[in-house]
Amino acid sequence: MAFRSANSLAFLALLVVTLVVGSNAGGISIYWGQNGNEGTLAETCATGNYEYVNIAFLWTFGNGRTPKMDLSGHCDPYSNGCTNLSSNITYCQAQGIKVMLSIGGGIGSYSIASKQDAQDVATYLWDNFLGGKSTGIRPLGNASLDGIDFDIESGGSQHWDDLARYLSAYSTHDKKVYLTAAPQCPYPDAWLGGALQTGLFDFVWVQFYNNPPCQYSSNISNLEDGWKQWTSDIPVSKIFLGLPAASTAAGSGFIPVTDLTSKVLPAIKGSPNYGGVMLWSKYYDDQTGYSAAIKNDV
Repeated sequence: MAFRSANSLAFLALLVVTLVVGSNAGGISIYWGQNGNEGTLAETCATGNYEYVNIAFLWTFGNGRTPKMDLSGHCDPYSNGCTNLSSNITYCQAQGIKVMLSIGGGIGSYSIASKQDAQDVATYLWDNFLGGKSTGIRPLGNASLDGIDFDIESGGSQHWDDLARYLSAYSTHDKKVYLTAAPQCPYPDAWLGGALQTGLFDFVWVQFYNNPPCQYSSNISNLEDGWKQWTSDIPVSKIFLGLPAASTAAGSGFIPVTDLTSKVLPAIKGSPNYGGVMLWSKYYDDQTGYSAAIKNDV
């Protein structure tokens, strides 16, 4: 009887450990679209390394601008050359991967001038990339993306919260519109600080690179302090550690695999809203194999 009780206790302990580890298991988010040599979208999803793919970028929009998209080297959206991505998108979604359209980027021309402008941009995104219907040819074909990623690095701080509200309002019981964001790690983010307080964003991948005050160095404390602030102050279900997938992918902030898996991840995975790791970008990941090397530890 005592032997069976001991076994039962051991089993329960193992079960608890398994549940705790499982609850902290994260995923990898990747940016695709900015290098024609990074493989197709379908090939990206076929690797099995990613749970989220951000198609980058819709880089011109808002304040009366004609929306413009750039998928460098992959296809030309201005000649309807990207409509065949629709089958790639549905392939990725069939693998359980969420596919987002990333708007903004580090080099772009975008801003939201007013609440009405936010509504107009939301309507455009819904009709051309999400669940709506366009009067013309949809840039990526008829597939409905899972949501919109806010990679806002210019264009002021006004009305991004309004855009998030209008996009979120399109969600239904049958089809949720996911909202994600890629703020810089200095807190609060200069552009998205207000929008991120709305509680409407599902996943936030914070860029812990090109930002020396809060990125990784020989002393992990700067990154750890920044992570604690983000995970405690933002009302979001999942927060991700955004990193370059190669030392050449960013000006600074690259973390060698061994440092990430032995020092950084153990320090942050205990956060209840830990979501995983975001990588810039698929092209650089191809060069280093970074996602494959960290996947089992994320």
